[in-house]
Amino acid sequence: MTTVAPESDVRRHELADFLRSRRERITPEQVGLPRGRRRRTPGLRREEVAQLSAVGVTWYTWLEQAREIQVSPQVLDALARALLLDATERRHLFSLAGTLDPTPHATCPSVTPALRAMLDQLGPIPACIQNSRYDILAYNATYGRLLCDLDALAPEDRNCLWLAFTDADWRASMVDVAEVNRTIVAKFRAAMAEHLAEPAWKALLARLEARSPEFRELWARHEVLGVGAKTKYVRNAHVGLLHLEHTNLWLGPAAGPRLVTMVPVDEESRARLERLARLERLDHRERPEPLEPEPRRSPQPSELRAPAAV
Repeated sequence: MTTVAPESDVRRHELADFLRSRRERITPEQVGLPRGRRRRTPGLRREEVAQLSAVGVTWYTWLEQAREIQVSPQVLDALARALLLDATERRHLFSLAGTLDPTPHATCPSVTPALRAMLDQLGPIPACIQNSRYDILAYNATYGRLLCDLDALAPEDRNCLWLAFTDADWRASMVDVAEVNRTIVAKFRAAMAEHLAEPAWKALLARLEARSPEFRELWARHEVLGVGAKTKYVRNAHVGLLHLEHTNLWLGPAAGPRLVTMVPVDEESRARLERLARLERLDHRERPEPLEPEPRRSPQPSELRAPAAV
């Protein structure tokens, strides 16, 4: 006689297999964690998923072992975000758990091949995809050399806040670095209000406070600002001064992953961006030294009335 496993057992094992497969496909760099030298596990470790979703390691391990435990919608939501599930994967997760999704329209910060192709098509306009923590998740060639050489950085260092306070090239590109940094810290504080208990946010804050006295002083002010579109001046090391309009396009209904573009305000800036894009198309082995920027001029006071944050 063939024994049929109860549906609940089947669901638990399907859920365990699904969680394991999603965990193993994500690299540490995608979620802002260092890779380390002795990593044998493909993708993330169980303890890293537990850390990112703020659940116990033992409890998460039991989930992947298909133990008979109850899972709350809040925990499933945290796991969906930690594992970068897209909308279809999120629905599948809640369906396997037999639980209603409390925020069925929530999106997760996965960067699809289509989004990467769109970034490339936007060139020579600099564009990237950021999350609300200011991690740079993906970018096109022009953005990769707009403020500093992003390709030369470790993935965990590709964060606008971190670069604004620690990277000399990034800081030199900002015409009014003091105002820009004051603004981005205020925006980060406003965004963090919804993520106070999340380990990745706390880790970034601790890292910045340990590294930068300037950041600590600005953080202590408790200023808050919302994210908006503004114009800014960037002094690129290769092509000189650029006047750009910084625009955010959210990729979902909630404040989270967003497409960031830097559209030239005038023809001179557009021509210089096209020149930068041509430089980026050269092979690195054949790329000449950075071209001497055209005679540097300081923006007039009327041009600097509304500096914008990154």
